[in-house]
Amino acid sequence: MKIKYYLIAALFCATLHSCVVLSPKKYKSLVAERDSLLTRSSSLEAQVASLQADTMHLHRQIAELQGNYATLNTNYNKLNDNYSNSSTKVSQLSSDLQKREQRLKEVEEALKKRDAATNALKDKLQQALLGFQNSGLTVDIRDGKVYVSLADKLLFPSGSIIIDDRGKQALKQLAVVLNKETEINMAVEGHTDDKKVHNLGQIKDNWDLSVLRATSVTRYLTEVENVDPKRLTATGKSQYQPVDPGTTPDALAKNRRIEIVLTPKLDELYNLIKQ
Repeated sequence: MKIKYYLIAALFCATLHSCVVLSPKKYKSLVAERDSLLTRSSSLEAQVASLQADTMHLHRQIAELQGNYATLNTNYNKLNDNYSNSSTKVSQLSSDLQKREQRLKEVEEALKKRDAATNALKDKLQQALLGFQNSGLTVDIRDGKVYVSLADKLLFPSGSIIIDDRGKQALKQLAVVLNKETEINMAVEGHTDDKKVHNLGQIKDNWDLSVLRATSVTRYLTEVENVDPKRLTATGKSQYQPVDPGTTPDALAKNRRIEIVLTPKLDELYNLIKQ
């Protein structure tokens, strides 16, 4: 609007300045020129308004883009931090996995050595005790341990806790192997059937019978055959771990036994597991 007023004023001043009486033709020309100027002025004002609107729109777009850029930059920094942290964690997990795999390999190797030692011990015992295997003696492996099972009739007279000569021969052959295999721990377990004890003097029940027979075998091995007593443990299981749940004479005979449980020392394996 200001442009329009300036043009009209200029035209008016020019007219006054000339102080000339205009002819109708010239007057019409000036009026036409004035109208043209007014039209152009309106057009310019419209362009200015349009440019101002465009400028404001561009400012808003710039502000929006700057906000988006700031958000993207923040997200990028977070992602970069997460990536760095994840990379560190992956490296740590990879290192831990390698250590675990190495430990697993070492444990597996130790278990292989244990199994090999156990099988070798079983073979030695079977060879040494070959002459007694038809008299109620068996050698087998259970849970990584060697079990030498001796029927009570091979070791003791009926109802007795005193080892007879046949039993001493078997234990002597067993001790020959045990004294050579110093890395073996032993547990001597006494087992009975479920029949109540009658008329056995100081032996009151199957607990007494199983414990006293186990200690008799342990005492013979340590005092007569010189097996290191630090390697031995004597326990009584009474009637509560039968190998045959039947009630026939054969089943009861199987349950009346001494089991010598031989376990290779596993210090290396235990140390690996505790790490």
